[in-house]
Amino acid sequence: MSNDDQTTAIQGRTPVAVVAGASRGLGLLVARDLGERGFRVVLLARNPEELDAARNQLRGEGIDAHSRTADVTDHARLEAVIEEVEREVGPITVAIHVAGVIQVGPLAATRREHFEQAIDIMLWGPVNLALAVLPVMRERRRGRIGVVTSIGGKISVPHLLPYSTAKFGAVGFTEGLAAELAGTGVTATTIVPGLMRTGSHLQAQFIGDQAKEYAWFAPGASLPLVSMSADRAAHQMVEATLAGDPVALLSPLSKVGARVAGLAPATTTRLLGLMARVLPSGTGDGQTITGHEARERLGNPVVEALTVLGNRAARRNNEHHRA
Repeated sequence: MSNDDQTTAIQGRTPVAVVAGASRGLGLLVARDLGERGFRVVLLARNPEELDAARNQLRGEGIDAHSRTADVTDHARLEAVIEEVEREVGPITVAIHVAGVIQVGPLAATRREHFEQAIDIMLWGPVNLALAVLPVMRERRRGRIGVVTSIGGKISVPHLLPYSTAKFGAVGFTEGLAAELAGTGVTATTIVPGLMRTGSHLQAQFIGDQAKEYAWFAPGASLPLVSMSADRAAHQMVEATLAGDPVALLSPLSKVGARVAGLAPATTTRLLGLMARVLPSGTGDGQTITGHEARERLGNPVVEALTVLGNRAARRNNEHHRA
């Protein structure tokens, strides 16, 4: 146990929040919002260097931030980390799962391992985190669990099939978890955002005709009329989780999209089929590259102009580092 953790462990009952996937992007923003509300925040992620940078950044802003290296796909390690946090930092009141991976490309270029990676992180991840924190939360009859899913978990968008497959599962798990926990004092919130300007387009993985895939995806994750401010989204996510809301649809587009798909599922699928026809085709060689690499390969000034806000967000949210 470090000296700073020993000190905070014996302090008063400052509420503790754990955020999985908090070293950069949306997870970092969620952790900051919790810290600004007075929570002692514990950042979880796989990369220790990125974790250290994120923790130090938050501490520099006056937030009581701690970090633990953990992979949400490794349930045994995650359970050990949760036990350590309970022992060394304090009783966990809030746990929010934000960790994710975005793979962009046509089904013809997609491999089984893309599905496995997406499901491990974005379906098994929420399951593993919830199962790790639930015993102590139920025992204390107090706790808030939030799972960041996506409008892609309500509408399966072309060229994002592994992502949508995992997110549909996460929606089903979290909605069912909320029902199972009724009356226990513990709540689960299914958080359903649309596109957000986090800078994640630079960390996304592109397959098939990678440069062309980047050319359509990156502007959508950057333009104000299509994407939502990530800071505002993080604030709403924390608000909904702390309030114990069962479901939180964050943006007008996600609300409209979910309702249209619910009312006219066949029509929605046909429209998405038309969208798939105009998106880039090609199988490639199965190689996956990051948005950073795809951006360099594309070198398109028009796309650069359309992604200015997204690129600025990447620098603010530690997404500018190459994975």
